[in-house]
Amino acid sequence: MASSLTTFTDEAKIALDTLSGRAAELFSPSLRLGVTGLSRAGKTVFISALVHNLIHGGRLPLFEAQKSGRIARAFLEEQPDDAVPRFQYEDHVAALVNDRVWPDSTRAISELRLTIEYESASGWNRMFSAGKLSLDIVDYPGEWLLDLPLLGKSFADFSREAMEMAALPVRADLSEGWRTLAAQIDPNADADEMTARRLAEAFSAYLKACKLDERALSTLPPGRFLMPGDLDGSPALTFAPLPALAERRPRPGSLQAMMERRYEAYKTHVVKPFFREHITRLDRQIVLIDAMQALNAGPAAMADLERAVTEILACFRPGRGNFLTDLFSRRIDRILVAATKADHLHHVSHDRLQAIVRRLADRAVARANFTGADVDVVAMAAVRATREGTVKQGRETLPVIIGMPLKGEKIDGETFDGKTETAIFPGDLPEKVDAVFRASETQPPDGGEPAIRFVRFRPPKLERTAEGVTLSLPHIRLDRALQFLIGDHLA
Repeated sequence: MASSLTTFTDEAKIALDTLSGRAAELFSPSLRLGVTGLSRAGKTVFISALVHNLIHGGRLPLFEAQKSGRIARAFLEEQPDDAVPRFQYEDHVAALVNDRVWPDSTRAISELRLTIEYESASGWNRMFSAGKLSLDIVDYPGEWLLDLPLLGKSFADFSREAMEMAALPVRADLSEGWRTLAAQIDPNADADEMTARRLAEAFSAYLKACKLDERALSTLPPGRFLMPGDLDGSPALTFAPLPALAERRPRPGSLQAMMERRYEAYKTHVVKPFFREHITRLDRQIVLIDAMQALNAGPAAMADLERAVTEILACFRPGRGNFLTDLFSRRIDRILVAATKADHLHHVSHDRLQAIVRRLADRAVARANFTGADVDVVAMAAVRATREGTVKQGRETLPVIIGMPLKGEKIDGETFDGKTETAIFPGDLPEKVDAVFRASETQPPDGGEPAIRFVRFRPPKLERTAEGVTLSLPHIRLDRALQFLIGDHLA
């Protein structure tokens, strides 16, 4: 699908940008790593933990370059793109380490350059390599990525698909207000700003309700309706799908003509520049997902998460080029799909979580007709907020996790104060992966007990050495993620 998102002119601009970047890399090798995921999947925490562990020499036994002592140092430098906001690493680490609160979620695109000085494991490479790699980390909301399929859809296509999705049993009650209002509107009536505003507000309210924990749905374009940023209130965000659109072209001056024009403006001025200026420049990609929240919400949420991952994969440009093609076009050759918050489960369930994500990713790869890149999965926690233990319950010994739940979190009628540690038995994931995907998204929420007792914990209190030095942020399998994403560039 990615090939249909650009025109010949766009491709020419991309080629010129790539050629310019490649010329700069002759003197300063770099690798652009995209970090995305749907809201609350942990993008900000992942980047902060990655940088903190590399700078502070964290415990990364599966990251070969660190394990073998070949990394001399890692440090932050000025990012190459002056027009992109900087990822505020220092503020996020201060929140994690000093205040023990989770940093604010990603609301827009940002960037950070981490430079790694290393010694190559190959004598040949040591002769010709500078032993220096600049890792340009690009953080962006997954919701924006889900807008890219809109580039190949007309307003009528968008409206029809949005109406069909909104009528699904898992969404019908949430979308009822918007659908009722839309049914009363005559698309051929004169364009009216207040009508457009009411429809856009009702549509946005429906999308936001789908994101709440009870449903945990993922496929919710247009993404800027959930994260408007500086476009809040602009005409480009004041439109909504309309029902029962006629095949013929809309009457000039009609409500449908207004909505269609604004939809096209959204694609032209918001979606296409994001794709051309950022997505086409990536070399590697990690997609973070909150699979446990979807599991808690039920099979319909898992089906929706699979659809979202499918559409995300379809938007990338996968593949491996050669020396000549790489001069003019970047391709993503490795993608990691990572299930976050593995620290909310005992390690005995980690293999099951990873198997579920493996099945989700394999199905998404097949549905997206995605080829040309290595795709791997991992169950991880970029910052580990819990430790493990066991408790006896009668004759049974239960594996538990121990941590400090956030203030206001509830489980079994108990509300936590944010200051007290507690041991929680989180529950068991299904042994058979098929059980997670057996039911379809056409089923309404059943309101039953969740499979996992899921509460959010405060970040951990960091240990200090005898000299008073603060240790790096603890994690689960961050080292494995690093090895897959950048290990070969440090070989």
